[in-house]
Amino acid sequence: MSIGILGQKVGMTRVYDDAGMITPVTVILAEPNAVLQVKTVENDGYSAVQVGVFDQKEHRVTKPELGHFKKAGVTPKRYVQEFTLDGETPKTGDTFTVTTFKPGQIVDVIGISKGKGFQGPMKKHNFHGQGAAHGSKTHRRNGAIGCRSTPGRIYKNHGMAGHMGDEQVTVQNLKVVQVREADHVLLVSGAVPGAAGSFVVVRTAIKGQPKPKGAANAGKAANPMKASKAGK
Repeated sequence: MSIGILGQKVGMTRVYDDAGMITPVTVILAEPNAVLQVKTVENDGYSAVQVGVFDQKEHRVTKPELGHFKKAGVTPKRYVQEFTLDGETPKTGDTFTVTTFKPGQIVDVIGISKGKGFQGPMKKHNFHGQGAAHGSKTHRRNGAIGCRSTPGRIYKNHGMAGHMGDEQVTVQNLKVVQVREADHVLLVSGAVPGAAGSFVVVRTAIKGQPKPKGAANAGKAANPMKASKAGK
């Protein structure tokens, strides 16, 4: 399975190693993730496992959701997420804990960034701004956004004022500093997206993983020119 668990960002602190070095870390509370459903290619068209975390009162979920949780034999959950499968298939009712990860492991953390509301182009896109003196009347606005009949329109993705933040952000290649099984807590180096109390997904990092032996040459096709010369 693509290893991943659901958790909640608690806040930031610092820890000391044996040499007395300080490492700033983010505390992620990840109670046991219960497997709600296992999806298969035969029934659903793809392989995935659906997990939920953090108990919730029954009256806070809809009747269809409540039936879904009862079918899995677990209490209602506040947060539900799917992870794709590429290995051993778990069973409905199984749980994943913080011990899924080990200290020193590299992970990616996915969360919803803090909302900043409506912001101008200088804050949102890091524009330099315009003149602050000599009669300038436009200081923090963006400049020209088009040019008469050519192109006669505004290009897509042009930096303009607008809503900022409150979007999914992935921070890659963070190190797991500590795994506290008794407290259901992960300590991850550095900052992760979102405000304190927001939900996050911690998964095994996609980049920076050691390649299996022989994988470097497995995808390379044979060179027909060299093959023809070898046959002579």
